[in-house]
Amino acid sequence: MKPVAIFRYSSIEGPGYIAEFLDRHAVPWKLVRVDQGDAVPGDAAQFSGLVFMGGPMSVNDDLPWIAPVLELIRQAVGRDIPVMGHCLGGQLMARALGGVVAKNPVKEIGWGEVTVSPDEVAYAWLGDLRSFDGFHWHGETFSLPSGAVHLLSSRHCANQGFALGKHLGLQCHVEMTGQMICAWCENGADELAASADSPGVQSAAVMQAEMGSKLPQLHAAADRLYAYWLEGVARD
Repeated sequence: MKPVAIFRYSSIEGPGYIAEFLDRHAVPWKLVRVDQGDAVPGDAAQFSGLVFMGGPMSVNDDLPWIAPVLELIRQAVGRDIPVMGHCLGGQLMARALGGVVAKNPVKEIGWGEVTVSPDEVAYAWLGDLRSFDGFHWHGETFSLPSGAVHLLSSRHCANQGFALGKHLGLQCHVEMTGQMICAWCENGADELAASADSPGVQSAAVMQAEMGSKLPQLHAAADRLYAYWLEGVARD
């Protein structure tokens, strides 16, 4: 089968658990290191699916790779090639498909409950799961593109996930590993200090102390989302 393309925009915001999931299901994948200058492919048909990871930038920034990424997303959706986005990746999907990305009322960093929408489409994606502790690191959020179904919300962010047919956009991070959380806490120490008074921000110590209990349920939620997304990926 054709590989799944995974797009990375920061060296510490790589594929994480999604790579483990794809390997476990014998799905080939290719990492496109945009942060290291890899060109954005011009033809979505090279791939069986597209996965977009997070990053510290905004989709509203004037960066040379944003326009081709948006076009690639539109092309993939038009050709029925499954697309998935995590945080920045979900925001890129929303903007490419007609949504708006703007500042969230509250910066959200750390562990926080994510609630599944009472909708049959949401239940198809998440089974009998009605909530889980997601991992968050964002100051912006997306509006839902036309035709998208609301999947997830949290206390501080109304739009944590949407589905548009076989395509999945997430605001929260379900791809986290313990190594990634530690790296983000170290790299984002200044941001954490500057945002310490926000009701949606945890300290690095709390985030890391809760990894042992919360990562297994995060991965259980990711398994459901990824498995349903994978059903739309062509295996030929």
